[in-house]
Amino acid sequence: MGLAAFRTSSNKQGDSGAGASVGRRYVGLFFTLPAIIFTLVFFILPLGMTIFMSLHKWSLMGEHNFIGIQNYIDLLTRDSQFWNSLWFTTRYTLLITPAIFIIAFLLALLVNLPLRMIGVFRTIYFLPAVIGLGTSSLLWVWLLNDRVGAINAILKLLGLVDRPIIWLADPNYVMIAIIVSIVWKTVGFTMILLLTGMQAIPAELYESARVDGANYWEQLRYIMLPLMRRTFALALVLSVIGSYLAFDQFFIMTAGGPQNQTISVVYWIYKKSFTDFNLGYGASMSIVLLVILVVLSVIQMWLLRDDTTY
Repeated sequence: MGLAAFRTSSNKQGDSGAGASVGRRYVGLFFTLPAIIFTLVFFILPLGMTIFMSLHKWSLMGEHNFIGIQNYIDLLTRDSQFWNSLWFTTRYTLLITPAIFIIAFLLALLVNLPLRMIGVFRTIYFLPAVIGLGTSSLLWVWLLNDRVGAINAILKLLGLVDRPIIWLADPNYVMIAIIVSIVWKTVGFTMILLLTGMQAIPAELYESARVDGANYWEQLRYIMLPLMRRTFALALVLSVIGSYLAFDQFFIMTAGGPQNQTISVVYWIYKKSFTDFNLGYGASMSIVLLVILVVLSVIQMWLLRDDTTY
């Protein structure tokens, strides 16, 4: 009787443990369900629909017909403007990414110092990041205006120019103007990312380095920079993706001018989709851009990989 009761009790405990394990699985699924639904609705389904549309001649106002990979063939063989736009966007990315990183890193070093009222400076530097990109672009259109803009007025007051510069219509100045406006808009966000990485480094490492005689630059080189590789990777990927997806500033500030020199790849996708009413062809360009961004992101993450465990 005693042995039978022991076995019965053990079986009940085993069943109870298995039930608890299954329950924990369902609880975990319940907590991850919102993220799964969000990813499904806002990424998987739109991506599938975009791929489906790219295989059709899909007019915005008319019917759609299946044409297979013809859109991709036309993109590779006939659409030179897409590749010109992609090259322009790549040059824009190569110019603006170092500018954002260098300024953001210097600002992060500054606001990481234990100074009085440093929180005020952090807020001031970050404020442009909370402004919408469309609003920021309209603001800079006014600032760069050759008649009433503040930029030309300041330059004339300082004696740096004799006559107003038409910033957004001159091929020699338009890229400078756009880069300055976007750096002003986005550098605060990158600064906060880098500042978070700096403050995540344990203070004991710096104290030990100082005890060993390391100066500020040696601490920066041998402690801060190596331990911020993951932060650099995140900020770099976000910056590159954001630059390749640039649209608002070119649409609002230049409308692709002067002489179609500032047509970004997303701007060209917009024009083919909603000006020429060819959604299928626009979808095929979107898929090609997605593949390019995935490849670039993988390369960046591999170059900045951190094999250190701590």
